[in-house]
Amino acid sequence: MSDTPLDIKACVFDAYGTLFDVHSAVGAHRQRLGKQANEVSNTWRTKQLEYTWLRSLMGDYADFWQVTGEALDYSLDAHGIKDDALHDDLMQAYLKLEPYEEVHQVLSALKDAGYKTAILSNGAPPMLEAAIRGAGIDDLLDESLSVDDLQIFKPDPRVYELVTKAFAVEPEQVLFQSSNAWDASGAASFGFKVLWVNRFSQRPERLPSKPDYEATDLKRLLELLKISG
Repeated sequence: MSDTPLDIKACVFDAYGTLFDVHSAVGAHRQRLGKQANEVSNTWRTKQLEYTWLRSLMGDYADFWQVTGEALDYSLDAHGIKDDALHDDLMQAYLKLEPYEEVHQVLSALKDAGYKTAILSNGAPPMLEAAIRGAGIDDLLDESLSVDDLQIFKPDPRVYELVTKAFAVEPEQVLFQSSNAWDASGAASFGFKVLWVNRFSQRPERLPSKPDYEATDLKRLLELLKISG
């Protein structure tokens, strides 16, 4: 790669799975779920994403909090668990997801270097506010952009357009980070520069637009921008 820094004005992050560990909600109640904990968490996440896509296609929007609850309902039922108190506790835990260990360091370095920073998420605003506050990154973000303003989920191009409007930049001046390969493809299709944060060595999606970069964590972003963290 050239020694010339990328012409980037804003660094934008997906929230769930990229900044915040979606499996930490189940992790907080692992003993109560026992051997099924990982399966419950994986099913919950899978159905959560599926419901966003299906609701977008059906034109039947519900905010991410409702979708998350319905996905949890499905997961608990699929695994034969009937426990209303556990359901409620898991939902509350979703408001307190653990940030990945490098998040604070990376966001701090970006702010010190003068980059605009934002979250672009399917999350409903109260969910994002709780996660941001819990992670202690309030002062490290310029914007928290939610699909709730549009009432349609990623990867609709109008979602990514929220960023260009918020910062008055061109798509190619945005470096977007997501751990979700489908989201990375959607952002690349819109015209963002994209870093796919492939935390779990997943296979690439067979979709037309590809991310520009791939890494196992967000520290790669600082290397791309030639920032010392």
